[in-house]
Amino acid sequence: MGRVSRRAFTVAALSALTTAPAASSALAGQERRGGAPATEMRGLWLATVANRDWPSRAGLSAGEQRAELLRHLDNAVRHGLNTVFLQVRPTADALWPSPHEPWSAYLSGSQGRDPGWDPLGTAVAEAHARGLELHAWFNPYRVAPHADPARLLPSHPARRHPEWVVPYAGRLHYDPGLPEVRAFVQDAILDAVERYPVDGVHFDDYFYPYPVAGQDFDDAASHAAHGAGFATRADWRRANIDRLVRETAERVRAVRPAARFGVSPFGVWRNAATDPRGSATTAGVQTYDDLHADTLTWVREGWLDYVVPQLYWHVGLPAADYATLLAWWAGAVRGSRTRLYIGEALYKAGDPAQDARWQDPAELSGHLARARLHPEVRGHVFFAARDLAEDRIGAMARVTADHYGRPAGPPR
Repeated sequence: MGRVSRRAFTVAALSALTTAPAASSALAGQERRGGAPATEMRGLWLATVANRDWPSRAGLSAGEQRAELLRHLDNAVRHGLNTVFLQVRPTADALWPSPHEPWSAYLSGSQGRDPGWDPLGTAVAEAHARGLELHAWFNPYRVAPHADPARLLPSHPARRHPEWVVPYAGRLHYDPGLPEVRAFVQDAILDAVERYPVDGVHFDDYFYPYPVAGQDFDDAASHAAHGAGFATRADWRRANIDRLVRETAERVRAVRPAARFGVSPFGVWRNAATDPRGSATTAGVQTYDDLHADTLTWVREGWLDYVVPQLYWHVGLPAADYATLLAWWAGAVRGSRTRLYIGEALYKAGDPAQDARWQDPAELSGHLARARLHPEVRGHVFFAARDLAEDRIGAMARVTADHYGRPAGPPR
């Protein structure tokens, strides 16, 4: 996949990128005068895919990997955070000794090679020792960042079951339309939930893959076998993802009742021009239509304990205004049991490739101040750990000073 974040797709998903007025400093001042809540989500994503955040490179010794991990946890504490979302199944692999899938190549450099320690077990214990919660983050269907099955271990489930795999856009994916794939993915996830006292189980935005122009996800065989009774293939695909989410929620609650289950979807469910229930946006990707992920239904049905929409845009962006989407998501969860946390684009702050608004350290802090105006918002999660460590223009230091001066426990 290369050293790119899973959020890179958000750039291509917008039909326009324009500048807008800076976030109101008055809002931030208002927040500084107010008191911090007793509990709120103050989270950090720690990505392992392509060694995005950690380990800094594959092949480090067990001691070096452990030391890097602890530095990330300590850095979260220093910035007043209370939860870490650790990616433990980035590409149909594992960061624990799984009986279902091989050790991740992002640890040792070679898929299936034992790294000599238990990263997930260590992460849970060390996070808890620091007063942090640890949510285990799983990608359900991504198999490999390339399209060559021969590069997988001969014992890899995707090699043993080639009928489970769909090549698409230069990558390998499991087919969400196969019941046996859905069961296998859940079994692989539940192994970690049974073994470790994780505080949560977390899915990211990848269900069916992001669309690539001129390419089709070839699930004709699974649709022919299992798609009866649906008006369109799109309806059937959404039903497949609905089942994954609903069944995973049920199994997590049965195995570890105290753990919470949540998803961090792409920030636009549907544009209002597509569906009057949608947001006043013109995003080029809509989760309902393109990823076949009906997050609004998951919220309304109570399958999710929390939802973390990725609102990775600045205030005033015409195609996807942060403030507009913040209000839309607050309305989406209103009256449901699902708690709303907002995914924040820390990775954009100070990146010279981004809009001028992201060169202002007040932009990110202003997001949190605006969110305080919506009681449905119970906190924020920042992408991602490497960017927290760098804090290029002090945007996260500004957030901590403006909003996290007092400790707060994670919502329960």
